[in-house]
Amino acid sequence: MFKTLKNAWRIPELKKKLLFTLLIVVLYRLGANIPVPYVDPQIFQDASAITSGTILAYLNILSGEALGKATLLALGVSPYITASIVIQLLTIAIPVLERWSKDGENGRKKITALTRIVTVVLALITSIGYAFYLNNAGFLNVEKPNFFHYAVIVLCYCAGAALVMWMAEKINDSGIGNGISIILFANIIAGAYSMIQSIWSNILPATGFSVVGLILSIAEIIVLVGMIMLIVWMSDAERRIPIQYAKRVVGRKMYGGQNTNLPIKVNMSGVMPIIFANSIVSIPATIASFMNSDGGFATWVAKWFNYDSWIYFAIFLVLLIAFAYFYVAISFNPVEVANNIKNNGGAIPGIRSGRPTVEFIKKVLGRITMVGALLVAFIACFPLAVNNICTMFDFTGFTALAFGGSSMMIVVGVALETTRDLEAQMSLRNYKGFLD
Repeated sequence: MFKTLKNAWRIPELKKKLLFTLLIVVLYRLGANIPVPYVDPQIFQDASAITSGTILAYLNILSGEALGKATLLALGVSPYITASIVIQLLTIAIPVLERWSKDGENGRKKITALTRIVTVVLALITSIGYAFYLNNAGFLNVEKPNFFHYAVIVLCYCAGAALVMWMAEKINDSGIGNGISIILFANIIAGAYSMIQSIWSNILPATGFSVVGLILSIAEIIVLVGMIMLIVWMSDAERRIPIQYAKRVVGRKMYGGQNTNLPIKVNMSGVMPIIFANSIVSIPATIASFMNSDGGFATWVAKWFNYDSWIYFAIFLVLLIAFAYFYVAISFNPVEVANNIKNNGGAIPGIRSGRPTVEFIKKVLGRITMVGALLVAFIACFPLAVNNICTMFDFTGFTALAFGGSSMMIVVGVALETTRDLEAQMSLRNYKGFLD
């Protein structure tokens, strides 16, 4: 990865894109520390003051601790990601959106405009709930906030979400691409300091050096390194279905007669199941934020839908596997793949063309998806399970590791994807023809 960045830095055009991307990331980090009017400045002393002990802790990680500080960019990329997911799903269900998706550049512009509108609407709804949550938790420096106070706070958060959306699109247009992924990567890396602090506090607590804390911290580091290795292996793992193409004569030339394969990635859905599942399980907390923190529903949500409860763990696990199958079902069409193979004169050895080929691809895809879903569930849920077990014994040293699997998967996935994109751009610029 570092060698790829070094080589890309030597190409003036890619160097300019890297510098522009870095500038956008720096501007985002500055915006993540700009306070919002009427919010108590004491929150800045502890970035987890708002989200500590709640399922909003994961959203705080994705926002680079901006949500915990209640700053201008507190909503982060969440509204834009949710809007993109919603539009992507509706593209399959609504014929008009499906036509737009197949209409080239003109259709893409229409879908982008619709995504922006949905992003602003979701940001408005989320910021209203967040403003009420801040008031109920006592984080506003106004005793009796009125409509004007709420309006200022909500408009600031909506403007922040729109600004993040603009930054991500600028990275796509003038940077190295993958704007949302790059911002997520930067936010999680920025929050790594808190994890290091947590590990260090286990080794050197207020009472002095702790041998038990040192052993547990080493175990925590080993788990993180193991997860990184598993994620890298899983990102490159694939099942290759062999395909043979028959020879055919066109004019005086003979085509085909070659053997190739159809690669099916083990983790075809990537981190999307994690994002989907976290969006669903955070709905009760979002609804509870509109209500009084002492109310029955808010208390029930805090008890049963907190990230250290086994009910949250079970729901999250089921949703991960379900969304892995769902995302693969909407993004990979075995019928279309089988027809393309047949139209190009190809066939899977031992399998007849047509429906038998479709059934064979579906069977292989189902097995591969199950393996990928279980691996993603293991990476995301294993740290949660360890944290829950430690919480049962009143040990909080693994709290920082609770969402380590999900965060690590995003970081490693973005790093690998960005490296591949840079290598592809460099290969285009260093391409040599047969006369060279």
